[in-house]
Amino acid sequence: MATTQAAHSPSPPPQPPIAQTPGPRAAQFQSVFNDALNKTIRTCSYSKFSSCFPTPARYASQTLTSIWQQIMSKVEASAKKEFEDILVERDVVAGLNELERLVGEARSRQASGTKIDEPPHTLPPKRLFLAHLAPYLSQTETELEGELKRLQSENEELMEGIHSQKEETEHLIGGFETFIEDLERANQIMSEEVEGNGVKKEVVDVEQELRAAGRDVKL
Repeated sequence: MATTQAAHSPSPPPQPPIAQTPGPRAAQFQSVFNDALNKTIRTCSYSKFSSCFPTPARYASQTLTSIWQQIMSKVEASAKKEFEDILVERDVVAGLNELERLVGEARSRQASGTKIDEPPHTLPPKRLFLAHLAPYLSQTETELEGELKRLQSENEELMEGIHSQKEETEHLIGGFETFIEDLERANQIMSEEVEGNGVKKEVVDVEQELRAAGRDVKL
């Protein structure tokens, strides 16, 4: 009895370990991330960065270039580190590889027209788990791609805001410079008028008369 039952329900053979080398889906997922990150970094080019700091760009361009390179390197390294942490934490590469394998098997069976019925109790736990997890992994991949696009759009809007503020600042500075120039011209005109009309001499004469009148009163 036990022998017959074992023949109908064989123990599942051990499954080969899932390779951590990215398969087509995992490689495509990483490629999407790298493309989005590179596009975001290219958005903040040195020309745009230096335009926000015209004075350092004019008098200390090497220092400003070094600062820009450090910022871009740190942003890129930080983004890649967080992405790698997510891949490891969620075991994304192994999950996508298993998803790739399951999809390949399903397509192969569909193409050949064969149907292999495997009793669920003969399947290894990890395969059952990943079969249930496959829709979630696919949905997560779609959500992450959407999040990357959203971040890229926000970065572009941020750069547009920076340029708008820069233009507004330049406009205000230009107004102040014009105001100062007008004051200097007015001051120059007043100085010329005072000297030309002899006002200074009249003021001195009046002052001398007041002093003389004061002496007469004392006497």
